[in-house]
Amino acid sequence: MGKLFVKKPLSLLLAEASESEKGLKRTLGAGSLIALGIGAIIGAGLFVRTAAAAGQHAGPAVTISFIIAAIGCALAGLCYAEFASMIPIAGSAYTYSYATMGEFIAWIIGWDLVLEYALGAATVAIGWSQYLNKLLDTAFGFSIPYEWSHSPFETSDAGVHGIMNLPAVFILLVLSLLLIRGIEGSAIVNNIIVITKVAIVILLIILGWQFINPANHTPFTIPADAGSVTMHNGKVINYSDFWFHGFPGVLRGAGVVFFAFIGFDAVSTAAQETKNPKKNMPIGILASLAICTLLYILFSYVLTGIAPYKDFLREGGEASVAYAIDTYMPGYQWLSTFVTVAILAGFSSVILVMLLGQTRVFYSMSNDGLVPKVFSNLHPKFRTPYRSQLLFFVFVSLFAAFVPDSVVGDMTSIGTLFAFVLVCLGVIVMRKTNPDLPRAFKTPAVPFIPILGALFCLTMIISLGFENWARLLVWLLLGFGIYFGYSVKHSKARKL
Repeated sequence: MGKLFVKKPLSLLLAEASESEKGLKRTLGAGSLIALGIGAIIGAGLFVRTAAAAGQHAGPAVTISFIIAAIGCALAGLCYAEFASMIPIAGSAYTYSYATMGEFIAWIIGWDLVLEYALGAATVAIGWSQYLNKLLDTAFGFSIPYEWSHSPFETSDAGVHGIMNLPAVFILLVLSLLLIRGIEGSAIVNNIIVITKVAIVILLIILGWQFINPANHTPFTIPADAGSVTMHNGKVINYSDFWFHGFPGVLRGAGVVFFAFIGFDAVSTAAQETKNPKKNMPIGILASLAICTLLYILFSYVLTGIAPYKDFLREGGEASVAYAIDTYMPGYQWLSTFVTVAILAGFSSVILVMLLGQTRVFYSMSNDGLVPKVFSNLHPKFRTPYRSQLLFFVFVSLFAAFVPDSVVGDMTSIGTLFAFVLVCLGVIVMRKTNPDLPRAFKTPAVPFIPILGALFCLTMIISLGFENWARLLVWLLLGFGIYFGYSVKHSKARKL
């Protein structure tokens, strides 16, 4: 049992981090890390989950849902910042858990992060495909046939069955090849995308403010007697149900829009490729989270003020922002096209960072012997884990091509929240077991902040419902099979 919770010595972790010339190349500064975080955060969540949470659960109070989710992320972010400044090495929550709570917990986290990064990338790639079709239809009057842009489990109103989602596979391939060439070039592309989409988000907030209808913000939360509404896919939302009105609806909305915040922790996965990580990692994590939180609050307030919350369900989740502009902002239809372009750019940068984060987590796990060595083999020229990148391209593409986004949607959130809980608890453990270890950044008010962060994240996990818990359990059982069948036999920490 002792071996099950064997810890990776901090001295070994720090030695690995200092040997950057033998491993991943350090090229990222604080500015690039902030852009990396914003690139990961602003995307599918802002343009899709805002409308979904407002229509199904929180109404105009989705603004409060964003604040609740942001508080949970900020508390966890303070814990992430301490770990990232103390253990500047690739692997994110996986590496932190290995040093504090032992190998078994670290494996659970590393396996759980596949839900955040790999399945999250698949979900966003599917959304990218949908918006590409919208842009093609608006700009050129044609679109990719339904059967080649949807999964086999989807059927159009005309009765056409999907075969596979080719555009989703295409964007995954392009970004995977970009990452293989090296993160420095990837960061430059990401910086351009971030500037473009943030500028358009700010433009929408400024222009949309004059079209806010105060009646759409009254009442601010969905009342229990709001009746029901039929979604575009035929599903009926009954607002008298517990999680669909009032404060419970706001809380469930926080769990839904939490998807909009995932990504800031992906900054920590690039620690081993960061210049002066003890200084730049906390700046990158906390600054990107603060900027995005402000934009989210303003954006959600404007969007729910422009259009009634029930409209977002009738018109379909993915096109809700463009719908609100076309319907309630006369004279600004051109803005709808720009927003669609911003969504495509935003989704691309999110996929980029998620694919990056996934391969860097498995890079660390492979170096520890928990997964095969193929995941840590570096390209002789680009010094990137190119084989891992290609393998995950295949894995993610299978989900993106053949599974609808509704199946993997909230799983991304629950996987991330679970990781956040363990990181918060890990800070408390680390303060007890290694109190004298140098910390360039210290989480304030320990253990109060970490405990509060864990409670916020657990509350949002509970709000996501039993179905997502069941899926998480099945995924973890599969991971246990791999751990006890392969990892325990090859673990390097067990041989020290």
